[in-house]
Amino acid sequence: QVQAVESGGGLVQAGGSLRLSCAASGRTFSRYGMGWFRQAPGKEREFVSAISWSGVTTYYADSVKGRFTISRDNAKNTVYLQMNSLKPEDTAVYYCAQNRGMGVITSSDNYDYWGQGTQVTVSS
Repeated sequence: QVQAVESGGGLVQAGGSLRLSCAASGRTFSRYGMGWFRQAPGKEREFVSAISWSGVTTYYADSVKGRFTISRDNAKNTVYLQMNSLKPEDTAVYYCAQNRGMGVITSSDNYDYWGQGTQVTVSS
């Protein structure tokens, strides 16, 4: 069983930055791709970013491209999401999850072991 625990959320003004962390334990972390998703009130969960097992390949939703950066430290079993130039529309609960393969996957259907989420609120 894998456990993923997100941290780093909070309240920030528009234009500010936050760094989310996701610490995973259980199934060998370094063998699987990881992803970040978010869910705003009244909306469906949406893909934000994903990273391959090695960290070499990354992918971003168009809405965050150029502002967010995903990275991972396999020695620490942790994946990060650096969020810069935050906008009010980035307000959501952010979740990390481990996918079933080694690569980059955008569909939440292919992810297991979701964390509990961390709230990000961006004020205007």
